Amino acid sequence: MLALDLGVFSKKEEAPSFRKAVAWCVVWVSLAGAFAFLLSAFVNTPEHPGSEVAELFAAAYILELALSVDNLFIFILVFAHFSIPERLQHRVLFWGILGAVAMRALFIIVGVAAVDRFTWLLPVFGAFLLFTGFKLAFAKDENEGKSMEENFIVKVARKCIPLTTHLHGNSFWAVENGRRVFTPLFLVLLVVEGTDLIFALDSIPAVLGILPPGMAIEERRFIAFTSNIFAIMGLRSMYFALSGFVQYVRFLKPALAFILVFIGIKMILPWAAKLGQPDGQIAAWVPELFVNAGVVHLPTQVSLGVIGVILAIAIALSVAFPKKA
Repeated sequence: MLALDLGVFSKKEEAPSFRKAVAWCVVWVSLAGAFAFLLSAFVNTPEHPGSEVAELFAAAYILELALSVDNLFIFILVFAHFSIPERLQHRVLFWGILGAVAMRALFIIVGVAAVDRFTWLLPVFGAFLLFTGFKLAFAKDENEGKSMEENFIVKVARKCIPLTTHLHGNSFWAVENGRRVFTPLFLVLLVVEGTDLIFALDSIPAVLGILPPGMAIEERRFIAFTSNIFAIMGLRSMYFALSGFVQYVRFLKPALAFILVFIGIKMILPWAAKLGQPDGQIAAWVPELFVNAGVVHLPTQVSLGVIGVILAIAIALSVAFPKKA
């Protein structure tokens, strides 16, 4: 499906129409739903039945999809600042997605192994998500007034590689005055990849926070990777479908902040529940619903419900109280 979307149906040097982008969004979401159904029907282990695995995948996928929407703001600003025409934007996202797939795979392999080996990393990641959530909640919306030239990647690129200010068709590099130079298209690609790298530092720990601590390392890697890939695959189509509307969802950032704080608390809870307790016992203030075989873990249905309710409230508030022109 990725080869069809990126390599066949997007061969023409033109931006996908709104209708085509929406159609591909529906395709990717439907494929994720079908994948969850297959997990429920055919994956079955004594510890985690197929229905639970499907719920975990769905929760991780929805979380990734919600957090990915925040990337659209960055993409819009980057393309606008460097005056990249719509017909060339899909080329940047094409290579950006391929790079993101490889980068996410590496992050997940290393991250899951690290959490499995050093269990104290979970509350550390949780604290990091709490910090990120509060920072996002109270951050001023200064992106529109802030010059993209202040971006760290842009600064380093301008110092380290030869760049031209002129576009050369859809090429990432060209020859000017007998010297090979990189075009603004390549600089935008670097910013897109760097943005995804920073985004992965938040999203991957958040996904790991949803998964049960006792889950096998292979199962955690599988769910984390597949949910990430399905979300990333739909990001390109989502950009062209929602780029004109996402700026009007004024309560999206607070919603994402609440979600990050919720996942952060969820990751810290197992550690906090045993803090100061004898023989690793669980504190009395923890509801029995959140305890399974001596391990504190919020049920997947709770995570799904909280994420869904927060996003629904954000959309409803954005419709009820639209951003003033």
